[in-house]
Order: sequence, then C-alpha cells, then structure tokens
Amino acid sequence: MMYCEEKNKSIFTDKKAKKIIKKALNVLGKKHLAFIAHANSFPSEEGKNTGFGNVNSNAAKNLMDYLSGIFTDIQLGPSGKTKSIDASPYTGTIFSNNPLFIDLEQLTTKQWNNILSVETYNKITQNNPNKDTNKTAYSYIFNMQEEALKEAYQNFIKSNNKDLKKKFEKYKEKNKFWLEKDSLYEALIIEHNNDYWPMWNSETDKSLFNPQNEEQKAQYSKRIAELKEKYKIVIDYYSFCQFVISIQNEHSREYAKSKGMKMIADRQVAFSDRDNWAYQAYFLKGWCLGCPPDYFSEDGQMWGFPVMDPEKMFNKDGSLGEGGILMKQLYKKMFTENPGGVRIDHMVGLIDPWVYVSGKKPKIEEGAGRLYSSPEHPVLSKYAIAKEEDLNLEVEADKEERILKLTHEQIKQYGAFVEKIVIAAAKEVGLNKDSIVCEDLGTLTYPVVSVMKEYDLQGMKLIQFVVPEKPEHPYRCKNITPRSWAMVGTHDNEPIRMWADQTINTEAGYLNGKNLAQDLMPDATDEEKEACAVRCSKDSPYLTERKFVELFACKAENIQIFFTDLFGLYEVYNRPGTSGDQNWSLRIPNNYEEVYCNNLKTGVALNLPLILKLAIEARGKEFVSKNHNIIKELESLI
Repeated sequence: MMYCEEKNKSIFTDKKAKKIIKKALNVLGKKHLAFIAHANSFPSEEGKNTGFGNVNSNAAKNLMDYLSGIFTDIQLGPSGKTKSIDASPYTGTIFSNNPLFIDLEQLTTKQWNNILSVETYNKITQNNPNKDTNKTAYSYIFNMQEEALKEAYQNFIKSNNKDLKKKFEKYKEKNKFWLEKDSLYEALIIEHNNDYWPMWNSETDKSLFNPQNEEQKAQYSKRIAELKEKYKIVIDYYSFCQFVISIQNEHSREYAKSKGMKMIADRQVAFSDRDNWAYQAYFLKGWCLGCPPDYFSEDGQMWGFPVMDPEKMFNKDGSLGEGGILMKQLYKKMFTENPGGVRIDHMVGLIDPWVYVSGKKPKIEEGAGRLYSSPEHPVLSKYAIAKEEDLNLEVEADKEERILKLTHEQIKQYGAFVEKIVIAAAKEVGLNKDSIVCEDLGTLTYPVVSVMKEYDLQGMKLIQFVVPEKPEHPYRCKNITPRSWAMVGTHDNEPIRMWADQTINTEAGYLNGKNLAQDLMPDATDEEKEACAVRCSKDSPYLTERKFVELFACKAENIQIFFTDLFGLYEVYNRPGTSGDQNWSLRIPNNYEEVYCNNLKTGVALNLPLILKLAIEARGKEFVSKNHNIIKELESLI
C-alpha cells in the first residue's frame, strides 16, 4: 500500500488523500461518516496513560486531527457517572457526567491554576497497571481519580482565581434542578456508608424527593437542609467535579468543530441508582423494563430498570407532566452539549416498552406485557393505546406481529414521547429530527415501525446481522433505505473480521456470499456471481472486504464505523450479559497510526480507498462511467 510504505504515511495524514476520500463519499451519497468510540476507549499520549481514556485529553485532540477531513462525527457512549463495581456506561447517571472523563493533566497547568500537583499526576500514570496495554484499568483509576480530584478541589478553594470561582457559582445555579439531587445522593452515601439507596436504614432518606403529603414534604425539606449543612463540602466537591468536566467538554466540542466534526451523544435506556432515588416519584411503582423471552434468553431479560409512569409523563390534556418535563430537560441538555445529535438506545423502550412485575420474570404468564399495547391485561390495560380489535389475539403478547392496525391518532399517541419531548428538545436548541439516531435493532413492533415512519426518523441497519435466507431482510444492501444509519457492527458485536472467521465454512457464509454477489455485481455473469459466493464461504478476508463494500455501496446516507473495524483490531469491546473489568475495557492503541498502517499492509484494517472504489463499481456500469475520474483518483491511493 503506497500510503503506508512511506514512513507509515496513510490517507489519514495526507490532505490530498482526504479530499479524494471525501469526494468519493459524496459520490456515493454519504452525508455523515461517524467514528464510534466510547470516550473511555480514546488513546493516551506516551507516558500519560492514567488508566482511562477521555475525549478531553491532548491524545483525543490528536485523534480528531487524524480523523478529520474524512469522518464528520464521533459517536460517543453514554457519559454518565458509573459505579465502582460496574464499568458499564449503560447504567450511568442521566444528568451527571462521569468524573473519570476529566483530563487530569489539564489541572496541572496554569489554565487551572495548577490545582493538581504534577507529582500526583505522575504517580497515577506511573502506577497504572495497564499503562503498557490498550486496556482501561477501571478499578484502579476509579479510586485514583477520586484522590486526585479531591486534591484539586482543595487547591481550587484555596486559590485566588475569582473569575473561575464566579463561573462555578453560576454553573451550580444554572444546573440546580439536577445537580442538587445528584450531589445530595453523594452525601447520603457517606451518611449510610452504602451507595445503594434501597439498603439505607432511613425511610425518610430513601424518599426525600418523593413526599406523599404536606407533613412529609415539610419533614423532608428540613432533612434536606440538615444534610446540606452537614455535608456542605461533600456536596460542593461533587458540584466542582461536574463543573470541571463541563468546561473541558465544551472546549473539546469547540476543538472538534474546528476540525469539521461533531459529537453524537448516547442516551441509554436505563436509569442509575442515583436517578432512581431522585426521580422515583415519576416511575411506575412495582414495574421494571426488560425484554421478553426469546432465542437467546428462555426467561427473558430482567433489566430491573424503572419505567416512567405514563400518567406522570403527560397530563390528560396531552401537555407534559412532571416526568415529561424532566425528560425534556434531559434531552435538551444532551442536544445542547452534543450538536451532532443523540443516539437513542433501545428505541422500542420509548415507544412500545416491554414491562414486567418487579420481583418476577418478564414472562407473559407472570404478568409481563407491553405497556401501551396490552388492552386485555388486568393491570396494564389502563395505559393501552391499542384496542383489542387492533390485535391478533391468537398471537402471543410478546410477538412483533400482534398488532394488526392503528389509526393515525393512535400512532401519534405512541409517538408522543418522540414528538413532544425528543424532537421538541432538539428544535429548541436549533437542531432538527435528523439529529436523532434511533437504535431500532432487534424488536420492531408495529407501533415502533409506525412511529418511525410518521416522524421520518432515521434507524439503524446492521449488515453483520443480515439474515441471508430472507431476500427482503432490511439489513441487506439492496434493501437499506437512504434515511438510515448503516454499520457493520456496534460496540456489542465482534469486529467484522472475527465475524467473517466464524462465518466461513458454513452455509451462512455461502448464503451471505450469494446475496453479496447479487447486490454488488449487477453486471456479472451467473458463473462470476457463483464464484464470488463460493469464495465468500471459504475466504475470510474476502468476505470481510465484501461486507465493507456492501456498507458503502448501500443507499444509506449515514455510515458508522466502530474503532475495532477501522484499525483492524481483533478484540471484542463488550460481550452483552457479562461483567467485570475485562468488559468495556478495550482502547484505541496509543500508536494507532502505526497499528493502522501495519494492519492495512496485511489487509485487516479498513482500506477506504479500495472499498470506496469497489463500492462505486458495485453500483453498475452506468454509475462507473459517470464517476471514472474519482475511481482513477482512488486507485492512486491504493
């Protein structure tokens, strides 16, 4: 590869090459090319590895420089505060940011009045047990980051930086509606020596923001005032950490913007323990969100996440209730902080959620059902939008095909959260519905499909999960619609190369190859297509290449690439259903430029010039004839 044989030079470090790549993407109708990497997976500079990645470091800026000119967006993971025993970003807080994403090095500079000593920072980097690997050291940095930030806070209080302190006071006042609750929870963790509120020995402290009458309201207000006084420093310290990360995040957004890129946030379906405690008044008592039994789980998935109470979400006249106002505040904050938009995890959870009785399994026989689609249910019927005459009662309640029809008014009711909260929040900060990325993989009930169509929302197409036996499968190249986000895999899947290794020498390998030949070789003979199918069933690198060509040849206007697939890493970031420090730990190697070039030479990293050339050719002779000049330019990079 010419661009990696000269001093590890690649298309990512050559302005002319980037212009050619950009031109080819435009020819293929791609509006967005997003790089997927959760912030903790960002690399470090040599000698500056604290054990956790973040988007605010110099290393992150270097990576943005590297990706700029080709990638238009960076798809981050959820940014909420996580617990010491669980690294999953999908159980973090909904408002508070994760202090682990604070770049400690900045706090050692004049910009922050040197509030963190260089000695402390060096100690953390030198003692990081994973400093020489591309893995996070979650348990280690969770404790060490806390020590460093407490030192920084103490020095901040002692400092004479009046301007910064004035900004801090303004920040606390502006964000009081969520910061007061989140910081008070931190005080109660110390008060009860337990970070899980259901285990606290005070019923009052469990329900401080959920009074049942005026007497309790007065009692709880008094208790809140006592706690604020007793734990004044703890509460202020928590607020300080949120203040620091908000400033660093803002600077990072501005830097990304200067490079022609935007950040896309990730709104998880879950609420953290902290959120559950703070907003329990808005949740449906006795019910949890989960998944019904399926091929992968005989008893269903007991997520244990709380469910927003429909009667607290919307008033009878359709206006937002207290819960709805809270959710709109959340989305407005997310859209404001992430001008690239918001990816909504588990879209069905907003439109047609599967709920089960707390303490029981998410099975029909134990009372589970779809919150808005169960008119025959003894309890859930009061929330039903679908009517019994809309259902095929011979089909079980957990099946996608159960609802047969809906009126336009019913579709609008199912879509109330999307329209009145998500879209409305985006509009209020100057964004449109295209800033909403809908994770609609897996279950697609009729209400979900109808709402997505009604509001013309962009869903996802995961080509790694094509069912090759189904000619009209929506993830297959020829069936992918323009208004969608296409990708080979997400953070929950094996890298495409690993998938290909597992797929060859199976019937699925041949069937995938047959479909790819039909979709990507419009002018080929039957014999040539058969040869392609056979080769895909035996040749892993070739099958990988064909899947990448499928990704860029499809009509989707938006493409996402997970970092493992770009750099050719042969490791899994997350294995759903497992826990421990090994999960959510994979990072982009610090020497990613060298890794990319080396893996490109061996054919395992994403060779964009080659793939884009093949994608243009996959559109047929007429398309090739119109774009022969860009093909020649791409060939100069191969």
